[in-house]
Amino acid sequence: MTDYKYVSYLWDEAKAQSFGNDQVALLIYRSNILGADLRLTNYGGGNTSCKTTEKHPLTGEPTEVMWVKGSGGDLGTLKKSGLAALYMDRLNDLKKIYRGLQYEDEMVELFNHCIYDLNSKAPSIDTPLHAFLPFKHIDHLHPDALIAIAASKEGKKINQELFEGKLGWVDWQRPGFDLGLKLAECLAESPDIKGIILGQHGLFTWGDDCYSSYLNTLEVIEKASEYLASKEGKNRPVFGGIKLESLPKAQRLSQASKLAATLRGLCSESPIPPSGGQKGGVIGHFTDDEKVLQFINSHDLDKLAPLGTSCPDHFLRTKICPLVLELAPDEDVTDYKKIKEKLTPAFEVYRKGYATYYENCKHPNSPAMRDPNPVVILWKGVGMFTFAKDKQTARVASEFYINAINVMRGAEAVSSYISLPLQEAFNIEYWLLEEAKLQRMPKEKPLSRKVALITGSAGGIGKAIAKKFVQEGACVVLCDNDADRLKSATEEFNATFGKDSFAGGVVDVTDNQSIGKLYEIACLAFGGVDIVVNSAGISISRTIEDTKESEWDLMYDILVKGQFLISQHAVEIMRKQGFGGDIVNIVSKNALVSGPNNAGYGSAKAAQLHMSRLLAAELGKDNIRVNSVNPDAVIADSKIWAGAWAEGRAKAYGVAVEELPKFYASRTLLNEIILPEDIANGVFACVGGLLNKSTGNVINVDGGLAVAFVR
Repeated sequence: MTDYKYVSYLWDEAKAQSFGNDQVALLIYRSNILGADLRLTNYGGGNTSCKTTEKHPLTGEPTEVMWVKGSGGDLGTLKKSGLAALYMDRLNDLKKIYRGLQYEDEMVELFNHCIYDLNSKAPSIDTPLHAFLPFKHIDHLHPDALIAIAASKEGKKINQELFEGKLGWVDWQRPGFDLGLKLAECLAESPDIKGIILGQHGLFTWGDDCYSSYLNTLEVIEKASEYLASKEGKNRPVFGGIKLESLPKAQRLSQASKLAATLRGLCSESPIPPSGGQKGGVIGHFTDDEKVLQFINSHDLDKLAPLGTSCPDHFLRTKICPLVLELAPDEDVTDYKKIKEKLTPAFEVYRKGYATYYENCKHPNSPAMRDPNPVVILWKGVGMFTFAKDKQTARVASEFYINAINVMRGAEAVSSYISLPLQEAFNIEYWLLEEAKLQRMPKEKPLSRKVALITGSAGGIGKAIAKKFVQEGACVVLCDNDADRLKSATEEFNATFGKDSFAGGVVDVTDNQSIGKLYEIACLAFGGVDIVVNSAGISISRTIEDTKESEWDLMYDILVKGQFLISQHAVEIMRKQGFGGDIVNIVSKNALVSGPNNAGYGSAKAAQLHMSRLLAAELGKDNIRVNSVNPDAVIADSKIWAGAWAEGRAKAYGVAVEELPKFYASRTLLNEIILPEDIANGVFACVGGLLNKSTGNVINVDGGLAVAFVR
């Protein structure tokens, strides 16, 4: 059977044939196509394996080796480097020295003594679950449909009736060595089964070859999905029916964008400092997916949301339960002080509840309590926010909670949903092995947890700044008035850095409405803004008699008014967040130096520079730093220099256009050509953490021009 309704059949026989008899390559292929369907498993969830016969590196004798997804990997993007390869005879020898459930964790270290491929990824806790089943190919997934059955009150009975005894059942138990033994016992008792459901957790399926394992997996999930679909809404409306209606799409997004920064600020208030000590704390994500709306607008929301999630992979990323906002969908949230005052008690109750959960469930050797703020926030009639240390983690948390919603919907359709007991949930969340994994995470970069909006970032200086910021850990909002150039930049960023590193929008910095839409994009994509760089520019070089009034107005509109409006919107969001921020203005040496044929541009740059000083003086009380970077003669990848400006400057200085870079370098103290990357480094110096007590400054990045020294 290859015609499925509820799962995607993605097997390409020609591609599979290209791997020949390379079972490891086939394992990776199967893993990737299973991971490509989020109905089957989530990002980072589940694991797959195969067993092969390899030559022993010391004896040359054939030996059985298991290849299994290693710790922290993802099926959809799995490569060979993400696999752990272990000797099967050594894994089986571990049974001889296993001392029982209370000594589970010591077995994980012993997996390292079983490694065959010295380039292996660290073996995961699920290794014995694959090792102690005899099949050549095994899939362990977290499909919503199967977890819905596994997390329902009558799940065991439903499984027996639906699959007619062809799927085994093992009650909930934390993954580990003992659970691997339990799977083997289940199979020994029912040797004809084609898979095993793990209570409240997931599914194991298998086959004697790669393709049969793949088909078996799809068929089991398809049958469960079909069963749930046949039951939904039959005995009672889904989630008890609709309690309230969602706002129209545009209004939902508008409301969410207005509240996002306030929520981000509240989620960043914590007695537990974030890793690396960065202020800002969290990055946001918003979705108004129809599945989310169906849940949050239902009669059953108040009953189900507090129960929390069931599958360990779900709550490790979402916390046990969400925070449900008691706000009307159309509530006026523009007054951030008033709305923050209204929401603060709910956050305090949530944090206190989390601390109580920790205190009631902790063990003598438990790690210290982590951030007690919610990860998932539900706003009835509007949608779901998720907040985490970076965009990918926030987005994945959102995806996992949608999986949890699917599980609750399915379980309620066939029985009633049950979540894990709090102590069991705590034992997973604060597992010492999980803590060790967190401690192995790389140190956060200087701009981690920061969101930066850079105008004019489709090319030249602006794009160089955006690239530098992403490389230093920030999420960036790309924007430009040139749609084609912006499209090219976003394609480049997507290919180089990935979709979670940026958002983008066309903007006219002279138009308030256009700017408002840009900040709406920023708030919906990331939850707010921490750094704003005014880099949008224009240059027109003419004598005073040749300068047109329209040209004068255009330069002042883009350079001065644009900087003002962009900064004005930024300040509003930074105040909502409550933890300060940075505004950096790309000005010019022309703000300080009198040059020929330059009255319009030079005076507009001088206005930009002095506005920076004025805003620094005004915004210090909000911990918003305002600094300026003064470049000179940055020609590479510059739209300005591609136009008449280069010709005008060349004419003013009596040199050919192609001689301008050398001419400008020759007049500097350092005799250096200035590149966009040099300006990016100057801007990063302002925001990278070392100058957090510095505001109102001017950094010259011009190769050294004594006439442009500020003091």
